[in-house]
Amino acid sequence: MCGIAGFVGYPNKSRSVLTRMLDCIVHRGPNSAGIHIDGPLAMGMRRLSIIDLSGGDQPISNASGTIWTVSNGEIYNFREVRSELQQRGYRFRTESDTEVIVHAYEHWGESFVDHLEGMFGTALWDKRQQKLLLLRDRLGIKPLYYAPIEPGLAFGSEMKSIFAGGFIDPKVDEMALENYLAFGFATAPRTIAKGVSKLAPGEMLVWKNGRSKLHKYWKLSGKTRSSPATVEQTFSELQNAVTSHLVSDVPLGAFLSGGVDSSGIVGIMDDSITEPINTYAIGYKGNSVADYYNELPFAAEVAQTYGTRHREIAVQPNVIDLLPKLMWHLEEPISDTATMTTFLVSKMAKETVTVIMSGVGGDELFAGYRRYLGDYYGEKYAKIPHWLRSALVEPLVGLLPSGRANRLQDLGRYAKEFVATAGLTWAERYTGYMSISDAARVEALTGLHTHASQDFLNVCNQVESSDPLTQLMAVDLQTQLPEALLLLSDKMTMACSIECRVPFLHHPLVEYAGGIPAGTKAPKGNQKAHLKNALSALLPDSVLNRAKRGFGAPVGSWLKREIAPLADTLLARDIVAKRELLDPDAVNAILDDHRSNRQDYTDMIMVLMNLELWCRIFQDGSNPADISAELTERVAG
Repeated sequence: MCGIAGFVGYPNKSRSVLTRMLDCIVHRGPNSAGIHIDGPLAMGMRRLSIIDLSGGDQPISNASGTIWTVSNGEIYNFREVRSELQQRGYRFRTESDTEVIVHAYEHWGESFVDHLEGMFGTALWDKRQQKLLLLRDRLGIKPLYYAPIEPGLAFGSEMKSIFAGGFIDPKVDEMALENYLAFGFATAPRTIAKGVSKLAPGEMLVWKNGRSKLHKYWKLSGKTRSSPATVEQTFSELQNAVTSHLVSDVPLGAFLSGGVDSSGIVGIMDDSITEPINTYAIGYKGNSVADYYNELPFAAEVAQTYGTRHREIAVQPNVIDLLPKLMWHLEEPISDTATMTTFLVSKMAKETVTVIMSGVGGDELFAGYRRYLGDYYGEKYAKIPHWLRSALVEPLVGLLPSGRANRLQDLGRYAKEFVATAGLTWAERYTGYMSISDAARVEALTGLHTHASQDFLNVCNQVESSDPLTQLMAVDLQTQLPEALLLLSDKMTMACSIECRVPFLHHPLVEYAGGIPAGTKAPKGNQKAHLKNALSALLPDSVLNRAKRGFGAPVGSWLKREIAPLADTLLARDIVAKRELLDPDAVNAILDDHRSNRQDYTDMIMVLMNLELWCRIFQDGSNPADISAELTERVAG
């Protein structure tokens, strides 16, 4: 695990430029640094040592020095690939998984990636062909940004490296901003910074002679299995995924929320590791709303079941101090409140481990989200006479409170989303479910006609499957999963110099799960039924049967009380007007609707606050600590 950065095609750029690009991502790799410069190419890395601690420094080359690579991530099947290449006559100088990349490319060319299993954001330089390859792993677990500026191209694991190199003057991309306002994230290639793009999951960029070409080397097939998927097969696939992720020369542990996904991973780890597992859990304290988000008792039960070395914290974070720091690391104004949760629990875990296992991806693979049941309940809702729906059901649903402070508000929020999209095509309905605001609200904010929903619909319409759950899974694998959940998982754990691994997104398991039909995954609308059956011998009934809870923080409630002054300060009329990005009246309307419980705008307000913080940090050049101090003073005053 590390952070990479570099550029190609700028002969007048000096070594000091690359050094600056690497210095700003020391948190990703505090153990060592390396640089390689060859004609038009300069690339380097900051290393967090995980495998082959003494011999795995990068950049690393083949024997002749004609192929060089820097790679962020892990190749889990590197021993198998290494053995195959050794049998073909290739000689290895290290025990590092990264060295496998150069010899695999040497032997298979650009198709080498088809032989790798893992998570990676990789740059590879072919000296003989004067060709640079950039590639992102199949599921987008690791990010990789690039800025194509003639005559060359700059790249990095984080955007701040590209900024530090002087390649881009940070400015807000208005088209990307629409995506953040509509969905809470921006799908590749868009980013918040104008001129900076990101590789999509399973995508490779090839630069040669000043020209770049992109192509997808992997996507989910969308074909369901012809033979039934048994719980035994599913457990075996998951077991293979977890055990493959245990390769490490440093201590590892697991996030544990007490939900099915993280608990299942811990249960399988327990069968594979002789020593007690290190597990980590987080909860919030302060009031009944915090208690609603608190999963510590469930995590403790699983920890006791497996005798783990369990550590937990219940926090009431200083959000004013935290948010600017998180935005510096996050770099994109996404809406997900799990940024805080992930950062705080990672900070605790770093005290004892360097590698952490996460249950991210389990909901996408095995129908864990309520929105996945839209097709199932839509068929039932359609049987209600239209006059009854319009005269009674819809008005009653409209009166329900909407929020995230308790189950009633949660149900109101989901009911409003469901009724508003009933009767639409699956693609239109899912676009509605995934939206954090409608087009009218986005247009009121920006004053521009928005195309964000069409961007999302285009992803839906490219899905090659007729199975309702496989359709939604395929969309999520290209949108929210890589550009929100995996983005924050990577950025928040690396902020604490800890590597996060996600066994559910081991691509052989993803391909297997993608072939399981809806009737098996979630029969009669029973979320995750198949996965729960597969894990029934491992997990207690209390874990298997409890209601799903998200991994976020109770920010929706805080925005109405504890941190309302922070939102008012960051989104004050004069500040919004000065940015000239959003309409101040439209911003105030969102704050009013949220606080009155007319509509839950937690996600939208998080995007708006994060956008202002992004502008202060990257556009204005303010230090996060100074921003926190200023905000603290203004809120107190």
